Amino acid sequence: MASCVIAEDEALLRDALVQMLGEAWPELEIVAAVDDGGAALEAIDRLKPDVAFLDIRMPGLTGIEVAGAMASASPGTQIVFVTAYDQYAIDAFDKGAVDYLQKPVSKDRLAHTVARLKARAGADAAKLAELLKVLAPAMPPKARHEPLVWLTASTGTETRLIMIEDVAYFQSDSKYTVVMTSQGESLLRKPIRELLEVLDPAVFKQIHRSTIVNLRAIASVTRDETGRGVVKLKNRPETLTVSQPFMALFKAM
Repeated sequence: MASCVIAEDEALLRDALVQMLGEAWPELEIVAAVDDGGAALEAIDRLKPDVAFLDIRMPGLTGIEVAGAMASASPGTQIVFVTAYDQYAIDAFDKGAVDYLQKPVSKDRLAHTVARLKARAGADAAKLAELLKVLAPAMPPKARHEPLVWLTASTGTETRLIMIEDVAYFQSDSKYTVVMTSQGESLLRKPIRELLEVLDPAVFKQIHRSTIVNLRAIASVTRDETGRGVVKLKNRPETLTVSQPFMALFKAM
């Protein structure tokens, strides 16, 4: 039985794709259906699925970034990009490295994709690498609000105004997100996934499913014997872990 991970940040589209795949490919086992790029990369690294359906636009890591990191995390996984942009329907998709589905996904197009996946055994790393070189620069800018400049967070009974540039990292903690600065920690109710949508992606990078770090706060990054990264900070004594699948992204920065 073939296995599959689906990554789509819109719940209705994700559920619809799960249902359509169940009809088009009944023997396919959907082992994870997630809503952001970081969760997708960790699920693919852990589960090593035969196929991954990746939304090109997701909070945090894009589908293209996830695909690039998969070269080391799960090189045998075939990729299908799901996109709302018809400019991605380029000749490169027909060279066999990956397939694509344009939103809204039609049953006929999905059936064609399933047939191609069944006929193709495993991923072609060289072709995928060439395709990603074409796709990454051509990616249209994401329609989004201006990056967050400041936020309010709680420290005990006090509410603090914190400038984003002063944040060393964010880390999820149960129902809260820890906001860490050189002055100490505060608590924020906004989850990591929502922060990824409003932080400047050129400055803040996800290094673990539960951690976002300010690149300007990093003193060094080293790799331990397990393949995970260890981040040392400029103005904080603690270190942060870069989970193994995220190291490929970190290496490319």
